[in-house]
Amino acid sequence: MKRIFLLIALSGITLSLANAQNTTPQPQRSVKGQVLTSKSLPTVRLTFDKSFKYIGSQNFVLYEVANAEQHFFVDADAQGNIKRLYWIQFEGYLPSNTHTYNYKSPRTVNIGGFDFFADASFRNTSGNLGRPDSDGNRMRTFIESKGYRMASPELMLQRLVTMVDKTNREELMIIYMEDLTPFGVKAADLTPNGSAASRKEEMEKMVLEHAQKSMKIER
Repeated sequence: MKRIFLLIALSGITLSLANAQNTTPQPQRSVKGQVLTSKSLPTVRLTFDKSFKYIGSQNFVLYEVANAEQHFFVDADAQGNIKRLYWIQFEGYLPSNTHTYNYKSPRTVNIGGFDFFADASFRNTSGNLGRPDSDGNRMRTFIESKGYRMASPELMLQRLVTMVDKTNREELMIIYMEDLTPFGVKAADLTPNGSAASRKEEMEKMVLEHAQKSMKIER
């Protein structure tokens, strides 16, 4: 009888461990008011301007190779139209692979003691956004589930990425998105043959300034 109870107990432990392995990772960071705090990978405090509202987080395994934890702060009107958005993503490859991150951005910027690769881009997001399981599509699905949407498909984006350690297997990514239409141009206008191609460098500098203006990063 004791042996039967022991086998039942061991089976229960095995099932619990299996379920734990198959469970989506839980958020490792916390948010209080305007401050997002991470105690590891990396240790950092991100403080956002009071015009931004925190709308939550989600965790998932990205492309079956990396854990991803996303957090979102939005500046939106009463109808849920987002004028500006911060998308913060903590990401790290799973132990089951040997992948590393390899960024080759020509521009870097130091913010709060962190060296970030800094890439600006201009996009119309009304078309095909790629794989439905991409982090970008998961971001859009999440904000829509909270009753929000971008005010316009015409966007300017600033991506900031820093490596957590020398292994290049863990990263912090911050993407700032802003409605492009108030500036009198569309994404297509800023392409090499576009009508506002001469303004692209000016616009790239501007979106980086805007991304830093409403966010403070501290170790």
